[in-house]
Amino acid sequence: MVQFVKALRAGGMRVSLAESAEAFQATELMGIQDRESFRLGLRSTLVKQVSDFPRFETLFDLFFGGGPAPAFENALDDLSAADAQRLAEAWQQINQELRERLERILAGAPLSPQELEQMAGRVGLGHANDLRYQAYLAERMGRILRFRELEEALEELLRLLAEMGMAQARLAQLADRYGANVRSWRQQLLHFSGLRIAENMGEDRRPESREAILHKPFSAISDRDMEQLRREVRRLAAILRTRIALRQKRAKNGHLDAKSTLRTNLKHGTVPIEIRHRDHQLKPKLVVLCDVSTSMRSCSELMLSFLHSLQDQIRKTHLFAYIDHLEFISPDLTARDPRLAVEGVLARMPSGYYNTDLGASLENFAGRFLDTVDSRTTFLVVGDGRNNYNDPRLDLFDLISRRSHRSLWLTPEPPALWSTGDSDMNRYQPLCHRVLVAGNLTELSSAVDHLLAGR
Repeated sequence: MVQFVKALRAGGMRVSLAESAEAFQATELMGIQDRESFRLGLRSTLVKQVSDFPRFETLFDLFFGGGPAPAFENALDDLSAADAQRLAEAWQQINQELRERLERILAGAPLSPQELEQMAGRVGLGHANDLRYQAYLAERMGRILRFRELEEALEELLRLLAEMGMAQARLAQLADRYGANVRSWRQQLLHFSGLRIAENMGEDRRPESREAILHKPFSAISDRDMEQLRREVRRLAAILRTRIALRQKRAKNGHLDAKSTLRTNLKHGTVPIEIRHRDHQLKPKLVVLCDVSTSMRSCSELMLSFLHSLQDQIRKTHLFAYIDHLEFISPDLTARDPRLAVEGVLARMPSGYYNTDLGASLENFAGRFLDTVDSRTTFLVVGDGRNNYNDPRLDLFDLISRRSHRSLWLTPEPPALWSTGDSDMNRYQPLCHRVLVAGNLTELSSAVDHLLAGR
């Protein structure tokens, strides 16, 4: 109950110490045996405004349980001997990793606490303290389970079983129970992510240190964190500007070209009287495509902030934002600060988690802006490589990459997630000169330094 009250406060409700004491008194009088009486007792003592009812109900269900638990059905326990033999033979032709997970779903086995904790660690759920990210983080955990590949494996399994003579009614039953159990897995993920966020909201947390904020995953960034990160970007950009300027000053005469120097001085008996240098490093020319969908918004905004602060270290920049289509945003960033520029772009584009389409955006770019890329251009994509199973247009990305001096990709997701769910990152990666992972501000700053250093 103490955590519950703290979570209500963290969610924006005003709950005084006296009201908290009244809630405990009401519980002592009414008991907790009857869940509805317990709920109404807490609501009547803790909630002052009708507008706060939905927040109260959501957190109450997360802390004290609500609704039926996910139901699982075993689709394998009533198979005939002949069908069990067919299934055993068909399993041998399914990818082993997918086979084990698919068999668990068909058998109605829920996700274990250890599996949930492991996935939570991979998506940064332990840092999240805002229930608005519940569905998003549950969806990211679902990507690790590879539901799309599992569905394809199920289709292959059913096809093999049909060829072996299994009855259509039995095949339909397997498919129906698979779908019901997958929905139960998703329900587990959604409840677990909500409960963990609610627990995080209810913890006594000291303000995070600057070092902790710099290393906090973008997936767990709150609105308050973003305000601090925007200030950190300005500080880090000043450090980078000094470092880059010093690097360019040292290289103003170019790098020593040992081979050319030896060849030139053969007439002097190889005594290096005439020194030869390679061309000195030029400021980069950039073409940048930023994914500004919900899952990428924090990373893209901070990247744009870096580029805005370091314009004097860049020869020329063409900036684009995309979700399901491309928008040219260089004028927006020139006229306003990055946060307002991104907000202005989002006002012209649809928001959401599941409508990203980089393939369509690459078509827009190739049709209208291809001449911005030449042999002196660094082409950069800032995105997680997730296309919602749309055509990734690898042919267009390859064309742009070969046309540029070098192509870089900056993603907040680690390589372990590149082949999960709707990610096409493992397909784009071979077409890039280099992929940079930037899951927090420290890594993003390092990636920007790499970008402007021309490495």
